[in-house]
Amino acid sequence: MQDLTEIKQFLGSETPDAWVQNALANQDLLLIDHAHCEKKAATTALNLINRYPHDDDLLHKMSRLAREELRHFEQVLKFIKKRKLRYTNLTASRYAAKLREQVRTHEPGKLADILIIGAFIEARSCERFAKIAPLLEEDLADFYVSLLKSESRHYQDYLSLAGKYEKKDLEGRVAFFREIENQLIAEGDEQFRFHSGPV
Repeated sequence: MQDLTEIKQFLGSETPDAWVQNALANQDLLLIDHAHCEKKAATTALNLINRYPHDDDLLHKMSRLAREELRHFEQVLKFIKKRKLRYTNLTASRYAAKLREQVRTHEPGKLADILIIGAFIEARSCERFAKIAPLLEEDLADFYVSLLKSESRHYQDYLSLAGKYEKKDLEGRVAFFREIENQLIAEGDEQFRFHSGPV
């Protein structure tokens, strides 16, 4: 298992045990929502490429990230098929939407905030994969462990890019979003999702 010390320090709090129990009790739903998360991650990366074509570093990192996320999407679909489930539409959790409500409207602050949120989403995904993997069937556990390296790199890519656009107070913006993120994963949710709080 990969050392997640840096990611856990960045996040500032661990996923509640109640969410882990929700995940174990809703593994089919977890897989379907995981597929949606991978697709959304690829879409976010492509949207950044379209919106900010002037930054070669961003173009390279987001292009690579989009390819990896789509490959993960395909891999999750295989697990869904193997379990004789159907990939269907799901309502999104409030997690990402609530974080994005706080994005500044002016540039470069807007881009910096979007990238910081991306770092939190990838870091939280990494932490949750690591937390539930030892409790799952071997094939799914091995798959989730295999995702840790790429998710960790995605978090680092987002954070390093954010530093280019938030030169004055990166730590302050990270702390601002950390407080919101920690509250979102600790509070009760009405529906279980990969990035929800406990249900």
